[in-house]
Amino acid sequence: MKLIPAMFAAALACTALPVLAKVEVGQPAPAFSLADSNGKTRSLEEFKGKTVVLEWTNAECPFVKKHYGSGNMQAQQKAATSAGVVWLSINSGAPGKQGQLDGAGANALIQTNHSAQTAYLFDPEGTVGKAYGAKTTPHMYVIDGQGVLRYMGGIDSIQSAETADIPKATQYVKQALAELAGGKSVSVPVSQPYGCSVKYGS
Repeated sequence: MKLIPAMFAAALACTALPVLAKVEVGQPAPAFSLADSNGKTRSLEEFKGKTVVLEWTNAECPFVKKHYGSGNMQAQQKAATSAGVVWLSINSGAPGKQGQLDGAGANALIQTNHSAQTAYLFDPEGTVGKAYGAKTTPHMYVIDGQGVLRYMGGIDSIQSAETADIPKATQYVKQALAELAGGKSVSVPVSQPYGCSVKYGS
């Protein structure tokens, strides 16, 4: 397993870490309502009965670029949504912080990346990110149709910013979705997230 390159390690550090909630797999996922890139309010309750993926994102983060630049994230989004899974990308970057976007910017990014999330949500106060304990971009969560958290952690098993590592890695989110769809328990329910720190305002 490769170590995270030193030039990116600093991105994981945060001088004043926010207080994050302690969420647990097997417990109800925190409810939330956020505006999407088209100005529509979307809530977790809206998708009751469906499996939901939450993806914390920041387009300027090298680790996010790894998965979008390679097409890995888009491929997983398309496979998931075509199977009826809801995929919500969440930007918890505070105004003025790296990767923070407005609705038009997010929609342009979606078009450029050819991404296929169900919605791109804004969490500028960081309320939802902190409720979930989101630490990195990407940081991934899978919620089942009963609203129970079934997976949280990294998108895959190799903590690097190198696209060449993607084919060698276990794709934890893809694996969790397949197991849930097959009526099985998630074999790896928690993993270590990796990436840039979520750019909370405080």
